[in-house]
Amino acid sequence: LLRKARHTAAAAAEGQPAVTTDAKEGEEVPVPVVVIDNHSEENATVVELEFGDRLGALMDTMAALRSLGLNVVKGRVTTIGNVARNKFTITQEGGKVERAEMIEAIRGTIISNLLKYHPESGSQLAMGLTCDSPPCNPGIPTRLSLTPLPDATGSKLRVEAADRPGLLMEIVDVLGGMSVSVTSAEIDTEGVVAKDVFTVSYHGGPLDEEMTTLTLNALNYTLSRPDIEAEESY
Repeated sequence: LLRKARHTAAAAAEGQPAVTTDAKEGEEVPVPVVVIDNHSEENATVVELEFGDRLGALMDTMAALRSLGLNVVKGRVTTIGNVARNKFTITQEGGKVERAEMIEAIRGTIISNLLKYHPESGSQLAMGLTCDSPPCNPGIPTRLSLTPLPDATGSKLRVEAADRPGLLMEIVDVLGGMSVSVTSAEIDTEGVVAKDVFTVSYHGGPLDEEMTTLTLNALNYTLSRPDIEAEESY
């Protein structure tokens, strides 16, 4: 498995084109997974991409990340069974990527790149769905939780909702409007579902019970708004 992973990376480095795989008739399309992790590395952001056994060369995604002005410190492929995972360690100005706008740009760029080289993934991604290819709104329920950290320095916010472009910025805008600071985030996109984890604080500490309720209500209203609008249109 390790030899296969090294061979894939080496072929890309030698300028070989990306390997693209079209879905065979009747073949189930795997669910794409994109993870943006700001917890694992002290001074860098880790980006992981998984799409069954269909991922091509590393260089296409690396070039897309560099086009955002990011430094790709390391890129590698690991293979477990028939699932390949591309993993990148990236920095911005020598440290983690912390601005929500840039994290959203990374996610959008990777998914756009995936749609370009693997068009069949469009049926499994929110960015690949259109109103002519239902469901535009998959009807995925919004799930939220907000719990204090053990060291009392902040709170852990978990968000699971239907993915859509700009979702991260919507979450950050709601939090910012309530003076809730985001200190770190892990952005996990699994097909049409966003599963995000944030470390947040309010005036340097965890959110109290009242602030927790207000924050969850505000997020639930904002993230569920497309469902509300759809129901009101009938």
